[in-house]
Amino acid sequence: MKKRILCLAMSLLMTVSIFAGCGKAGEQAQVSGGSKSSGTAVQSSAQDNTAEPVTIKLFVNSPEYADAMNAYIAEYKNVKPNVTINLETIQSDYPTMLKAKINSGDMPDVFASTAGGEIKAYAEYSADLTDQPLAKAMTDEVRANMSYDGRVYGFPIKANTFGMIYNKEIFEKNGITVPRTLTELSAACEKLKAAGVQPFTTGYKEWWVFKHAFMHFFDAAQPDDVGGLVNKFIAGEAKFKDYPAINDNFFKFVDISVQYGDAKPLETDLSAEIAAFATGKAAMIVGQGPWVEADIVKINPDIKIGFTGYPTTEDPKDAFLTAGADQATRIYKDSKVLHDVLDLYNWLFTSDYGKKWFSEVAKVIPPIKEAPMPDMQITNELKTYLASNKAGDLYINYSLDSFHQKFGEIMQGYIAKTYTKDKAIQEIETVWPQLGAAK
Repeated sequence: MKKRILCLAMSLLMTVSIFAGCGKAGEQAQVSGGSKSSGTAVQSSAQDNTAEPVTIKLFVNSPEYADAMNAYIAEYKNVKPNVTINLETIQSDYPTMLKAKINSGDMPDVFASTAGGEIKAYAEYSADLTDQPLAKAMTDEVRANMSYDGRVYGFPIKANTFGMIYNKEIFEKNGITVPRTLTELSAACEKLKAAGVQPFTTGYKEWWVFKHAFMHFFDAAQPDDVGGLVNKFIAGEAKFKDYPAINDNFFKFVDISVQYGDAKPLETDLSAEIAAFATGKAAMIVGQGPWVEADIVKINPDIKIGFTGYPTTEDPKDAFLTAGADQATRIYKDSKVLHDVLDLYNWLFTSDYGKKWFSEVAKVIPPIKEAPMPDMQITNELKTYLASNKAGDLYINYSLDSFHQKFGEIMQGYIAKTYTKDKAIQEIETVWPQLGAAK
């Protein structure tokens, strides 16, 4: 873990790209293109500049980047006027809808998944990108997150960092020091409440918010081998009760965020979170990262955004940020317009426009070499943090989204008081072996 963290910090400070988890993206096993793939790397046909009309169907999550994706789609029309790109983005139930499309045979030309374990899970549907220019443009750390058995099956549109976002001006106005322990967090919430400020907005209507928050507590439970601990839970060999950071502290955090948060937390979605934070109604926001900054600033251009690790224990050093490449875009290996799709993304990852797109249009941490970091408040906060602190590993990459979604639903049940804490833990421990890894 320490080696991976050192690699992350050096990558951010010395090259323009950051990624925690510089080691393996999940367990590696023998496969070449998946059980239904020939394993032959696909070659782009950039030289085949046909004028025949072509339609590419994109079905991805991350609707917060829809405007940015539409921007590169519009730009590509100038490059290839014969290519029409239809973009469909959804958020809340993406894994279920993707599986429905796969089962019905209605495969899009481009789809998405998380990185890590899901690279293996969807390998049989994914084009082998190993020899493509886009794969060679990625940083080494990103390429590892996109690989299975040494072959590249996906590409990200961003690197990511995860932590707790807070309003600097609200904190300073009320004399609040950034909390780094759960006791300090409770005290800060009381002070904010007394000042008439809602401490938290949570977005707990979204199942994926829970995995982003839980990640920090899980990392605190066993920071030197996050992937190893996940695998123990998948094997049914680990129990929450043996790890206070997740058995006790995570639930304490959820209780605090609900007590000092939205009136109807299970009805608060991403948009409501952004609005509450941007307008100054709430001082802290749960489960989000750099992807929300552009929308926050659109509402309040003058807002001063802080970014810090979640308080996970009573030890300040356990309040750390996590970072890495957590999402993968995939190209369907049997797409009828496969070579046209390859041309599109090779262009995005290697052209002058593409290098600017990551930083200036999408405003994300670039997953490729030779691209500048975006000038964003959260990114700048991360740079400052990494100058003297370590970043945690990406817990979310070691289990499949089928588990993460069920985990979120169980936690929604806990908030709704459908489950007691003990029952919620029992349910999570039961479904982890069932849904956590590709079979």
